[in-house]
Amino acid sequence: MTGQIKFEVFGNLGVITLNRPKALNALTTDMCKAMTKIMLAWRDDPRIGAVLVEGAGDRAFCAGGDVIMLHDSGKAGDGRAEEFWRTEYALNDLIHRYKKPYISMIDGIVMGGGVGLSVHGRLRVAGDNTLFAMPETGIGYFPDVGGTYFLPRLGRAVGNWLGLTGARLKTAQTCAFGIANVYIPSDQHAAFKTALGKANLDGLDGPVMDVIKHFVKMPGTPPVLPEAISAFGKDTLPEIFAALKLDNGEWAAKQLSLLTSKSPLALYISFEALRRGAGFDFREAMRQELDLSLNFMHIPDFFEGVRAAVIDKDRNPKWEAASVDDVELEDVRRAFTPVTSELEFLD
Repeated sequence: MTGQIKFEVFGNLGVITLNRPKALNALTTDMCKAMTKIMLAWRDDPRIGAVLVEGAGDRAFCAGGDVIMLHDSGKAGDGRAEEFWRTEYALNDLIHRYKKPYISMIDGIVMGGGVGLSVHGRLRVAGDNTLFAMPETGIGYFPDVGGTYFLPRLGRAVGNWLGLTGARLKTAQTCAFGIANVYIPSDQHAAFKTALGKANLDGLDGPVMDVIKHFVKMPGTPPVLPEAISAFGKDTLPEIFAALKLDNGEWAAKQLSLLTSKSPLALYISFEALRRGAGFDFREAMRQELDLSLNFMHIPDFFEGVRAAVIDKDRNPKWEAASVDDVELEDVRRAFTPVTSELEFLD
């Protein structure tokens, strides 16, 4: 156990608590390393029948990674950012193929790195305050942590909409899209965890589902997406913009406003990464994401986006390209250049 992350065992249940509530439980390299170590130990421990991950405090499950560290590492040209991404992405893969039930309690904010710790696991439990988003294009980056794999599998239009605009989903929509597959009211989460700790968990889904069925509720009716969502299913990024401009509705206008606030280059790279990811297996997607992440260390829009959103907080980034029409496609292709040493997985 470290100050940033806690591990406890209740009966056959291993519990991981992300413990940086003042920082919205944002991930650090040390947290990823510690979580990887305990998950590998619990995977091979017959006394542990399931793993539950939660965030400390009442505001967030996990709001992402330490983007200031990534920014500073890129500026300094040191290896901290690369170490973080290699560690985090290998952990995402471990979660994706974890053999024992992996339960993430995604109440509060779940964005960026927090999505990577939850959506790839078998059980994602939403609460009343769940707020999901992949807002990376707003800092001149792309939806990583397996976003290029899971977003296209929500359907091309929905995946592109979420990945390009950073749209925020509350509880009902998060459940409707399958990002969360269980809703338990927030005031029942502690009782649910206690019940799991008292159950005879055996590493299979059955005993966990026997507990869950006593707590699950219907999350309510989600907002209906307008027909204009089909614009995000177009074959190219300029076609998405054109379709939204042709639509006279308020929703389409809002999406255009969101898109035009993002880095044009990041939008292009994200669109292409999602297109490729639709045909990749999980590890192929994660290898591509490492290539992209390391190449973003040479893209000025990333540093400008972090500056405007997190460091200076003036919310007024000056992107390299004025619009998507001004993006050099060679810059997009360059972002996908394979790095010298590809991502290494844990086994």
